[in-house]
Amino acid sequence: MFIKLLLLSIFFVALALLALGIRILVLRGGRFPQTHVGSNKEMAKRGIKCARSVDTGCHPTDDFPGCSACGH
Repeated sequence: MFIKLLLLSIFFVALALLALGIRILVLRGGRFPQTHVGSNKEMAKRGIKCARSVDTGCHPTDDFPGCSACGH
């Protein structure tokens, strides 16, 4: 019983991986779609930027007046 369940599980996992990679396997030059926010055209249209690039600067708040490096 356990062996049948294990084999069936392995089969379905392999089938799912094959279905996820079908674009890469079938198309010439196929690759996964770009999902990073910084390179997404629709996000750029809405003015949404990558959090990594936005949060690297100094942002003064009520609790923190700012840093001396940027003068904010």
